[in-house]
Amino acid sequence: MKFNRELSKIIITAVLFILVQLIPFEKISLLQKIGNGDAELFSYLIIYIIIGGAVLKEAASNIRQGEIFDENFLMSIATVGAFFIGEYPEAVAVMLFYQVGEFFQSYAVDKSRKSVSALMDIRPDSAYLKQKDGSVVKVHPEDVNVGQVIVVRPGEKVPLDGTVISGAGDLDVRALTGESLPREAVEGDAIISGSVNINGLFEIIVEKKFTESTVSKILELVENAGNKKAVAENFITKFARIYTPFVVFAAVVIAVAPPLFAGGVWSDWIYRALTFLVISCPCAFVISVPMSFFGGIGGASRRGILIKGSNYIETLAKCNTIVFDKTGTLTKGVFRLEKINALGVREEELLETAAIAEYYSNHPIARSIMDAFQKSNPERYGWVKERIAGATARELPGFGMQVSLSAEGGMSEIIAGNKRLFRKEGIEIHEEKEVGSVVYVAKDGVFLGSLEVSDEIRSDAVKGINLLKKYGIRNTVMLTGDKESAAQKIGKQLGIDRIFSELLPMDKVSKLEEIMGQSDSPVVYVGDGINDAPVLARADVGIAMGGLGSDAAIEAADIVIMDDKVGGVSEAIRISRKTLRIVNQNVVFAFGVKLIVLVLAAMGIADMWPAVFADVGVATIAILNALRALR
Repeated sequence: MKFNRELSKIIITAVLFILVQLIPFEKISLLQKIGNGDAELFSYLIIYIIIGGAVLKEAASNIRQGEIFDENFLMSIATVGAFFIGEYPEAVAVMLFYQVGEFFQSYAVDKSRKSVSALMDIRPDSAYLKQKDGSVVKVHPEDVNVGQVIVVRPGEKVPLDGTVISGAGDLDVRALTGESLPREAVEGDAIISGSVNINGLFEIIVEKKFTESTVSKILELVENAGNKKAVAENFITKFARIYTPFVVFAAVVIAVAPPLFAGGVWSDWIYRALTFLVISCPCAFVISVPMSFFGGIGGASRRGILIKGSNYIETLAKCNTIVFDKTGTLTKGVFRLEKINALGVREEELLETAAIAEYYSNHPIARSIMDAFQKSNPERYGWVKERIAGATARELPGFGMQVSLSAEGGMSEIIAGNKRLFRKEGIEIHEEKEVGSVVYVAKDGVFLGSLEVSDEIRSDAVKGINLLKKYGIRNTVMLTGDKESAAQKIGKQLGIDRIFSELLPMDKVSKLEEIMGQSDSPVVYVGDGINDAPVLARADVGIAMGGLGSDAAIEAADIVIMDDKVGGVSEAIRISRKTLRIVNQNVVFAFGVKLIVLVLAAMGIADMWPAVFADVGVATIAILNALRALR
C-alpha cells in the first residue's frame, strides 16, 4: 500500500509538472490580471507541496530533535532557496527526482528485507501436543516440555527439535539449507524445528525446549545480524556526520563570499550554492553501502548460509588461508571397523574388551566399535551392558577411555585409546603401520591388540577444495588428531596444502594461532561445530558446517553452513567477495561523479539538472547495483 501511494504521488506530480511547463502564462488574459509571476509561482508551489511536503515536515521534525544535518535538511534548503531566487521548475524537479530516488531506495530495501524475512517464516506459531488419552491440544511451542510428544500434520512447520517415534514422510528444508529437494524422515530419525512437513504424519518426542531449539537459535542469529557492522559501514556513518555539516558550511561560503568580496551577483552565487547542496547529499553513500551488505546477508541466507554480521562478510572476502577440521567436516565422521589385530587373545574377546572400554564414550570412533560389537554378538552386548553398569569410566580427551570394573579377585582396569595414552601409561604396544585410525587396547597393564577404524571422505569435499583453489585461496590447511599416515592419505586425496596430525583438542587452538601469526590475511577456520567451539571462536572467521541440530555450531561460529557441504564455504566466499566488490563500486562511482559535478557547479558550469543526476541519479544507480548482492 505504501509503495502504491508513493508511486501515485510521483506520477501525479510528474503529470502536473509537465502540464504547468506547457502553460503559456504570458498569453492567458486571466493570468495576466493575476500576474504571470504570481500565477506561475502559485502553480509550482502547489506541485511542490504535493511532492515535497513530507520532506519539509521531516526536516522540521529532525531540527526540533537536534538532528539538523541530514538529507531532508539539504533538500529542503536547496529547493526552498531555488523558489526564493525564482527557479521554480528546478525546485520542483529536484524534489520530484529526489522522491523518485527515495521510492527506488524503499523498494530496494524492502526487497532486501524480504530475502531475510523468508528465513524468518520458519518461526512456528503453534504446536500440537499429544495428551495421555490420545487427544491433541494446540499450544504455544514455548509451553511444550522436553519428553512430551507433539504431532505434526502435512503442511505444518515442525515447531521443536526431537526424534520421530511414529510416522514417515518428506520434509521441506529450503528455508534452512537452500536445498530444493525434500529430505525423507522415518521413525528413529532426528528432526529439527523449522522444517515443513510435506506429506507425512509425524509423532515426535521433544528433545529441546523452544528457547534452545534450532529454529529459535537461527531466528536470534538472523535478527542480530545487522548489529555487527563492517569497517566500511562504520566509516560511511562517521563520514556522513562530518561531511554533511562541512557541505552546508561550504555552500554558505559559496553563496556569500563572492558577492561580498568579489562583487559577484547574489542570485548567481546563491544558485551555485544551492546546486552545490543538491550534489552534496550523501544518501548514495549512506544508503547503498549498508544495503549492499544487507543484500549479501540476505542472498547468503537464501542459500542456507547464515552470516552473523556484515563485518564477517568483509573479513571473509579478504581471506587467503582456510583451516579445516578433518572429522565431520572433510570426512563424514561415520567410522567403520575395518580390521581387528588381536595379540594373545581371540578377536571376539579383543572386540568385547574394547566395547566395555568405549561404552560410555560419545566419540564417533567409540560408537563404531560399539556398533560392530553389537552386530557381531548381540547376546554378549546385553551382558556387557549389565556388567558395565557398576563400572567407573573416565574419558581422557585426546587420549581415550579408562574403565575400572569389578572382576574375580578384585578390580580390573581396561584402557582403550591412541598410542600417546599407552606411552603415558608405560605399556608397550605393537604399532600398526596401516593407514587409518587405530584404537589400542590393554587390560590390567597387558596389551591385547588393536582395532583399525576408517573414516570416509565426503563426496563433495574434493570439489569444494577445488572451488576454493579456483577462487584464489592460496593456503588450505587440515588439522586432525589422527595419526600422520591416515591424515596424509586423506589430505593428498583432497589436495590440501598443509596437514597437521596427532593434535590434541587444545593443540588445535595453538596451531591455529601459529598459522594466524604467519598469515598476512584473515584466517578462516571450518569445523563441524560440535567439538570445535574454542577454535571457531579464536579464528578471524569461524565457519560451522552442518548447523542443523548443532547448538555449538550456531553459538560459536560467525558463519553457519546449514547443510554439511564443503562447497558452502566457497559459496560464502564468493558471496562475500561479490558483496564487497559492489560496495567498492558504489563508493568509487558515487564519489567520482559527485566530485566532478561539484567542481563544475562551483565554477558555474553545471546547473541544477546535472546536480539532480549527481544526487538522485547516482543514488538510484548505486541502490540498484546494491540489489545485485541478493542474486
